[in-house]
Amino acid sequence: MIEVEQKPNEGALMVFSVVVSDSAGRTHHRVTLMESTYQRLTAGNVTPLACIEAAFHFLLERQAKGDILPSFDLNVLQLSHANFDKEFPNYLKG
Repeated sequence: MIEVEQKPNEGALMVFSVVVSDSAGRTHHRVTLMESTYQRLTAGNVTPLACIEAAFHFLLERQAKGDILPSFDLNVLQLSHANFDKEFPNYLKG
């Protein structure tokens, strides 16, 4: 289960608290998102919350929840996952 809550912006950054839980426990993550990254990934067709949730679905198919960094900017996913920008639209729920 993925729970995403938007926190107050920090300047130009949108900030989210994400909790990933399953039968083995919970992990907590702080994720930031720049407007430019949000627009590049979604063209504004889904909410920022849906964008973050989709990113976690992408990540959880590739790594255990405990291996996801506790704090990161969504923009770094394209650096650590070469196929992120290409595959990300498949995880969006319009």
